[in-house]
Amino acid sequence: MLNRTTPRWRMLIACLLLALLAACSGTKKGGYYKDDGPEANPPSNLDKVPDAIPKIEPLASGANKPYNVFGRSYTPDVSGGPYKIQGRASWYGKKFHGNSTSNGERYDMYAMTAAHTTLPIPSYVRVTRVSNGKSIVLRINDRGPFHSDRVIDLSYVAAYKLGMLGPGSSEVIVERIMPDQIRNWQPQNSSTILAQESPATPQALPVAGVAVALSPSA
Repeated sequence: MLNRTTPRWRMLIACLLLALLAACSGTKKGGYYKDDGPEANPPSNLDKVPDAIPKIEPLASGANKPYNVFGRSYTPDVSGGPYKIQGRASWYGKKFHGNSTSNGERYDMYAMTAAHTTLPIPSYVRVTRVSNGKSIVLRINDRGPFHSDRVIDLSYVAAYKLGMLGPGSSEVIVERIMPDQIRNWQPQNSSTILAQESPATPQALPVAGVAVALSPSA
């Protein structure tokens, strides 16, 4: 508590500290920054946006090289191995809408895409929200999220279809769609293909030579 006898310089320092604490506490809301989020008038037909249709694509040259962000090194996995992990997903919206993604495309918050730190660009994943079982297919075309407690960053419409816009982040299972699955892809049955091929119980899968075990749901 400040009073009239408190030296002015101490008052200034105290005010500065309070301002910094307020800024830090308001930086994030759910899984996105306060100046991000949905547009004022998003399209009304988001339910009709189809899943990404997996296809075999050449890897982007620059987007699959080792890189550093915030003092941490990342090495994209171009080995062609499987990937399956459970963790928190976040989403990004209007703040990045129209910006360049890691492979030079334009980020479209209404397209079924996502950002991942190490999966090949481009590649395809199925993302399933643990709490409600909703599942979607997305195309990886960007890098991120660079938070230790996040495994994938979803586009706005992807988060919408999983029902996680409000909370901002949610527990999900991310599984890479492998080339053999893509070659036999049946869009009309895309919601069940991976479910039929995946084991009923969680197991560790090799990711870039390291076994990554699924964590228990929150």
